[in-house]
Amino acid sequence: MYPEFEQVNDGLSRGKVPGAETGIEVRKTICSICNPLSHCGIDAYVKNGVVVKVEGSKENPHSGGTLCSKGNANRQYIYHKDRIRTPLIRKGPPEGTPGYPASREYVPISWEEALDFIASRLLKIKEESGPESIVFYAGYPKWMRPFLKHLAHSFGSPNYCTESSTCFRASFMGAALNYGAMGPADVARSKCLLVWSSNPFYSNTTLARGILDARERGLRIIEVGPLITPLTAHTDIHLRIRPGTSGALALAMANVIIGEGLYDREFVQNYTLGFEEYCAYVAQFTPGAAEEITDVRADQIIEAARLYAATKPACMMNSASPTTHHTNGVQNHRAIVALVGLTGNYDVPGGNPLVPPAYLYQASGGLVTREPEFEQPRPWEEMAPRVGQDQYPAWCRLVPEAQAMQLPFHIRNGEPYPIRALLGFGLNHRMWPGEDFMEESLKKLDFLVDVDIFMTDTARLADLVLPACTSFERSELKFYPEQYAIWTQPVIKPLWESRSDAEIIFDLGRRIVPDDALMQKGYEACIDWMLEPTKLTLNELKKHPAGYRITNVKAPPFQKYKKNGFSTPSGKMEFTSTILAETGYDPLPVYKEPKLSPRSTPEAAKEFPLILTTGARLPMFLHSRTFRLDWTRSLRPDPMVDINPQNAKERGIAQEEWVSLSTSRNSMKVKANLTEMVPPGVVNMYHDYPEASVNLLIEPDYCDPISGFPGFKSLLCEVKKLTEENA
Repeated sequence: MYPEFEQVNDGLSRGKVPGAETGIEVRKTICSICNPLSHCGIDAYVKNGVVVKVEGSKENPHSGGTLCSKGNANRQYIYHKDRIRTPLIRKGPPEGTPGYPASREYVPISWEEALDFIASRLLKIKEESGPESIVFYAGYPKWMRPFLKHLAHSFGSPNYCTESSTCFRASFMGAALNYGAMGPADVARSKCLLVWSSNPFYSNTTLARGILDARERGLRIIEVGPLITPLTAHTDIHLRIRPGTSGALALAMANVIIGEGLYDREFVQNYTLGFEEYCAYVAQFTPGAAEEITDVRADQIIEAARLYAATKPACMMNSASPTTHHTNGVQNHRAIVALVGLTGNYDVPGGNPLVPPAYLYQASGGLVTREPEFEQPRPWEEMAPRVGQDQYPAWCRLVPEAQAMQLPFHIRNGEPYPIRALLGFGLNHRMWPGEDFMEESLKKLDFLVDVDIFMTDTARLADLVLPACTSFERSELKFYPEQYAIWTQPVIKPLWESRSDAEIIFDLGRRIVPDDALMQKGYEACIDWMLEPTKLTLNELKKHPAGYRITNVKAPPFQKYKKNGFSTPSGKMEFTSTILAETGYDPLPVYKEPKLSPRSTPEAAKEFPLILTTGARLPMFLHSRTFRLDWTRSLRPDPMVDINPQNAKERGIAQEEWVSLSTSRNSMKVKANLTEMVPPGVVNMYHDYPEASVNLLIEPDYCDPISGFPGFKSLLCEVKKLTEENA
């Protein structure tokens, strides 16, 4: 906390009681540290332009007055010493240039100088190498994405990409290949919930509350995943799979469901493609065969399959990426979500109803905006091929972005055209497998700009750094599933010279796409343009600082496929995917072992006998975003590898002893956390610790061949106790 933002408190002020006597005012906003499906409502207690306290906003129907550890740390987030105060330009050549020192000095410049300089460099590179040679990248937070994507394509670049290249897009692909689209779990109306590799207690606390409420009403719960989570204590069945084997388990459950006649015959007969081929394929995945693959007992597989298929209605809950961070990720996920249609739980009450997204991935009871049209001002056919289009053709059929995992390879090989510049918002090179490979690739660019709240390690690679402000210092549009919308307004002024990401994007737009009439109208005009089908306006939303419940919207009907079909090439649910067949992949949801596993690479497993899974959430962290905060970092100050006590005993390792965590690519020094949370033979490591970033252990090309997603959650490793000899 900077001293200038400390408040002198006495009496009522010490208690932070709002009112005229204390000068404290409560203002409404949202927390955007986390993912856009959460974004809890915030009551910000403000005195003299400083946030002195935060609480959950009870008016917000989605979060209901609650805040997680990350949200409660917002004051440390807003006023952290690492905040970038002013635009900065690097003085001297890039780090590593022969003949120059490694240190790089940044000097402040004005906003006008910075924006003019960026615009001139981007326009010059466009003239020399084409607009496709410039990448527009969006990381966290996600709220600015529609505007950056619009800017990229209006400029003529197909290369808009995001952190969703390793977040939710592969699971989206898996569902889209089967159904065209799939909706979330309707837990409130369901009788059975199948949770597949999701931990809402850590990643989406608003969902967790709803699950516990439903459990009290008699909801049956099946959990699938290798780790014990807070949900496990509330489940009827926990299928503790070996990491990377979800596809085999799903196919075995289908084997039971089909063999015992528990599938929905009417749905399968009238609305699906490829069922006979699918039946023939799943026949080999008997519960006994799957037990050998997955480490889940055959009787548990049978019990879970019967419970899910026979309990009506039943719903399925997946997380963004745990099922797809494997080298067979998309096909595994296809096998999983095929169970929804197979059992007749697609687009029904209490199942997985299909509700279109309203804005920024969030559905809101049938509201539909013009966000997709806004984001795509220029058709793909009028632009060069995207990064990753040759390597991942199915991705480019389904996902309206470039595949960012291919970016470091494209930068290095320059084919089919050079990548010379990148304009990044919240760029984090540690997101890539083999993060050092991505870091060195970024250094090869002619021009790198990073917009961020904090001076991160990635920002230090940039030629020019711009300071963004937090959600407390700007306005944004947010929809919630409860047919609730809010247009937030700044509760404090932007600190120092920081600006909102949207303001930066539109200021650049005025310089580099002057003929884009819509963008020239500005941020709020573009929001109103997207809102037009809803009949909402910003002027109306501004009258409701805490948010606005929309009452004139009718939720879409169920079983829409009976009238409209599915958004697949065949118009049906596809057990055999037309798109995969057309792009050279197996159309069935085939199971393949992880590229590195005890079964697929037994020789490698002799040296690296443990399975490494990474990236499982901790409640106080969201990737790397809250590592720098004292409160959240204090909950796990040191990087730790979770190891089962049995495996630790075999290696002579005690709790919190320093160990080496190694793969065939690299090794790192971490502490051991002995826990039954991980099964024997498996270790788990949280990602993004700056001093021990686990992605250094993973090869840059250890990816799923369909989506390009990294295999973060299933590879081989070893853990050894550090001694004076091997430290």
